[in-house]
Amino acid sequence: MTRPSVYLDHNAATPLRPEAREALVAALSLTGNPSSVHAHGRALRDLVETGRRQVAARAGAEPRQVVFTGSATEAITQAVVGGAKVFAAGAIAISAGEHAAVAKAAEATGLPVWIIPLDSAGRIDLDQLAGLLARADGDGINLLVAVHWVNNETGVVQPMGRINALVGPTRHTLFVDAVQAFGRIDLDFAASAPDMLAVSGHKIGAPAGIGALLVKAHADTVRLIPGGGQEQGRRGGTEAAALIAAFGAAAAVTTGEGPDLRQLTAQVETGLAGIAPDVVIFGAGAERVGNVVDFAVPGLGNAGAMMALDLMGLSVSSGSACSSGKVGTSHVLTAMGVEKSLADCALRVSLGWNSTAEDVRAFLAGFATLVARHRRGGRAA
Repeated sequence: MTRPSVYLDHNAATPLRPEAREALVAALSLTGNPSSVHAHGRALRDLVETGRRQVAARAGAEPRQVVFTGSATEAITQAVVGGAKVFAAGAIAISAGEHAAVAKAAEATGLPVWIIPLDSAGRIDLDQLAGLLARADGDGINLLVAVHWVNNETGVVQPMGRINALVGPTRHTLFVDAVQAFGRIDLDFAASAPDMLAVSGHKIGAPAGIGALLVKAHADTVRLIPGGGQEQGRRGGTEAAALIAAFGAAAAVTTGEGPDLRQLTAQVETGLAGIAPDVVIFGAGAERVGNVVDFAVPGLGNAGAMMALDLMGLSVSSGSACSSGKVGTSHVLTAMGVEKSLADCALRVSLGWNSTAEDVRAFLAGFATLVARHRRGGRAA
């Protein structure tokens, strides 16, 4: 019997869209440098600018606000490290649930890092954020606030409208990690409060190795790689025209979360409750994007569970993939007040553009087998 091969880790990286693959292959057949003024260079420059317009349109931005980078991590680092320098920040404020890319970038500034707690549903504590803004004003320092829009583990949507209202009217700087929001939530960067915003290609069906930092005009001097003046002097290095073309093509066809995807996710949650009535869905009390379920069955450790599911041909995760392949206690769940014994059972199922009802059925069947084995006292793997 051939085992199924089911990919349910779209929050780590989503499969390449056909449109992105086509754009990538076509661009790879061209020769030249997008900065060259001859015909070959101009052909590549056209691809870069088309991709810029497509990414901008999906983010509600103006094309010139899009700065292409080698990854979202680079974009985040440029915003936080470069932004701290340009805006003379005296401290960095991040939430307790930030991705490691944001936390490490904040640490790399060498500035004090102020932590904004999460509530038990995984939402950023707005009262604490307001208090930190008041503290910065009282101390006479510029604060760089770096927060995520959608949590990559729980799918919780942060109250961005209220965060914008708190930080936007102040003299402080706001950077938003929108990697998990881009393509799932309608963004309106040009008309909203954030000074900078990061997005990624491989979360929406483009290849890995391409991201973008969106910047308002007053943040044009925020740089990390000075280089030879590419990207209007905002990010040095020859543009990866093929990756940018694929990124743009993926952005052009990404239509957010339709009812079919939300229905599949609901089927996952309903199925889990039927298999294990004691299942805990993290972030269930908050608004969440419709493609991810972060859950735990008490006593079913995630390390063994993931190995057992992998042997069944079912690819899920325990949270962020950016942890050197290690399975450990989630800092997000810890920040939400989840007991370690339960957090160490957390598994994440995340669906995407090519997920099917058969994928969900295969996962639930495999998970039911795993739980039954666990209930009988057998090993998870």
